[in-house]
Amino acid sequence: MKTLLALNTDLSAAIANGKAPEWVELIPAGPVVIGRDGRQWLFDEQAQEMVLSLFTARNIELPIDWEHATQHLAPNGQAAPAAAWITELEIRSGGLWGRVNWTPRGGEQVAAKEYRFLSPVFDYEAEGGRIVRLVSAGLTNVPNFLLTALNHENPESNVKFPPALLALLGLTDAATEAEVMAAANQLNQAANTEKTPSLDRFVPRADHDALQLRATNAEQALATRVKAERDSSVNAEIDAALKLGKITPATADYHRACCQEEGGLDRFKAFVAAAPAVAEPSGLNGKPQTVLPTALNAEQQAMCAQLGVDPEQYAKTLQSEG
Repeated sequence: MKTLLALNTDLSAAIANGKAPEWVELIPAGPVVIGRDGRQWLFDEQAQEMVLSLFTARNIELPIDWEHATQHLAPNGQAAPAAAWITELEIRSGGLWGRVNWTPRGGEQVAAKEYRFLSPVFDYEAEGGRIVRLVSAGLTNVPNFLLTALNHENPESNVKFPPALLALLGLTDAATEAEVMAAANQLNQAANTEKTPSLDRFVPRADHDALQLRATNAEQALATRVKAERDSSVNAEIDAALKLGKITPATADYHRACCQEEGGLDRFKAFVAAAPAVAEPSGLNGKPQTVLPTALNAEQQAMCAQLGVDPEQYAKTLQSEG
């Protein structure tokens, strides 16, 4: 899964001699990292090692863009230029820091305090919330920006909502996800808005509490429903690819994680449609799935899939070399 950490770094405090900082803090010290919106993740020693090793293995500089355009605009074919590039990562007192190579425009805007905060994008494990990979970062001026939309593949997806939920929000069966989200947010805001009591607008405490509970239940039901629909679609595509032999069991978890990214499911479908079979279709002749003698990490599995290399043979090679 992928999310944005809502606890942003204030870059203005690190400006020296009128220039944007060379090193910036990307993830604060753990082991538990808590965002301004209340969400929390695990950034322990294991997470630190995974983030550093994946960055080194990929050998690709990571972008710092404006307002997370890489996640919001690029999947739709819109421009998402970089304000800077992260060229190096290191752990300092339990936090993740990155060396930054600013573009002229990005460096000038940070130095002029036109943009003050830096918000990271990272992948994390669904179970336990351990951070595993830094993806990018974005310049922003909203330090408590709640970016829950990044946890959804498509804001206009054809999710079917329970009739009871739609009735609770006062919507019809034809309501879109965006309309349901808007109605739930409006209901929640109405429940939390404090106004000066008056004779014609006074709301008893019991009614206020009931309204707030309805809003909370509606948001939870919506989030649970969307996640279930999403996971079901991803699992169905992974299972189909395994049966066709387009991917191996060793790479299934890697592809499943990639499908959670923005546009990831569509990219996986295109990959399966064009890719040759790299393994024997699962279940053929009743043969069990191959268990690799040496476990491959996500980057090694991805390399085998892209180059058409047999993961089992590659694992045996690594084992013999070790």
